[in-house]
Amino acid sequence: MSEAFDTGRGSEPFDTVDVIRTKRDGGTLDDAQIDWVIDAYTRGAVADEQMSALAMAILLRGMSGAEIARWTAAMIASGETLDLSSVTRPTTDKHSTGGVGDKITLPLAPLVAACGAAVPQLSGRGLGHTGGTLDKLESIPGWRAQLSNDEFLRQLGSVGAVVCAAGDGLAPADRKLYALRDVTGTVEAIPLIASSIMSKKIAEGSSALVLDVKVGTGAFMKSVDDARELARTMVALGTEHGTHTVALLTDMSTPLGLTAGNALEVRESLEVLAGGGPSDVVTLTLALAREMLAGAGLVDVDPADALRDGRAMDVWRAMITAQGGDPSAALPVARETHTVPAPTSGTVARLDALAVGVAAWRLGAGRARKEDAVSAGAGVVLHAKPGDTVQAGQPLLELHADDAGRFDRALDALHGAYDIGTVYEPSPLILDRIA
Repeated sequence: MSEAFDTGRGSEPFDTVDVIRTKRDGGTLDDAQIDWVIDAYTRGAVADEQMSALAMAILLRGMSGAEIARWTAAMIASGETLDLSSVTRPTTDKHSTGGVGDKITLPLAPLVAACGAAVPQLSGRGLGHTGGTLDKLESIPGWRAQLSNDEFLRQLGSVGAVVCAAGDGLAPADRKLYALRDVTGTVEAIPLIASSIMSKKIAEGSSALVLDVKVGTGAFMKSVDDARELARTMVALGTEHGTHTVALLTDMSTPLGLTAGNALEVRESLEVLAGGGPSDVVTLTLALAREMLAGAGLVDVDPADALRDGRAMDVWRAMITAQGGDPSAALPVARETHTVPAPTSGTVARLDALAVGVAAWRLGAGRARKEDAVSAGAGVVLHAKPGDTVQAGQPLLELHADDAGRFDRALDALHGAYDIGTVYEPSPLILDRIA
């Protein structure tokens, strides 16, 4: 083992093992310890195996509110922050904790911009069963995710909305720690989820933030209680850092909309921007838009008007064009399709979001590792959702893939994923609001 990873302090002000033991034994890390361990890990003076042990101790022992706030501040301080002071419009942003069919950012960003706010949306790629906004947008011919800070600010000023990849300089400690958590079974630690999300969002520099915290089988948080704890933690972090922050808890037991897959979800988003689209996607888009606009001080604007009169679609076209995309180009289509028929007649009582997400992933819409390629046309189309009546033999689901050899494993994922009967008990889409 190299000298840098020795358990002794060496030239460092703290002993890494002492920090791990403190949290392992249920103690509280002080500000100086937290500042040091984040900085030392970022520059390589704390080894991956040591940070893995600390992350597991945090998962098992938790953190106080003060510890989480300091951990988040240290992650922000590990890199640059964006200066949005040159943007003349009020800035407001949204973050979703991820789900299946969650294409809300696509219609939401141009919609809120059409209502007078500026939306600086730094987004990510999909991993596993959850889709990534950048993957969806990259199905549009020519569209590019990487922008320089100058390009980002120019587009924010001229168009009012930017959806792009975060630069390497933004919260680099989070990027390194996130990759480690993914392979050490510590992704579920609420203090680490909250600080990961909020360090990046606060570093973006927006004055207001709305969080869409998903709950259910297709979400990170399976229970309402865990989702509420995460939401409260993130709202407190945002408020402490001077960002007006609100969270909505929303259902992710059933996929959002009627599609899960990259180009498929872009098509559905265009339907919403054209004044149509599935009712759940429209409802959530408008609810989040109203929260974002309220946070920006634009309380007298009704975003539904901007969907009806075409202003949101105009901003979409400008946003895509500004990033090299052709908003009028045909979207990719998968080479192969396979229909799953309803096995019996009745009312669809359940359609599991996780199963649909895994099926879309296995069809090629998602990735198992960050470096994997995705298929733009792959995914799942839902011909019926819970509450709909179906006849035996009519299409229930439609699978899209470039390789027909992928269908069997996708069908395996969908085994037992839906119930058809006589009783359907609807649940609300928006479960709670935390402010």
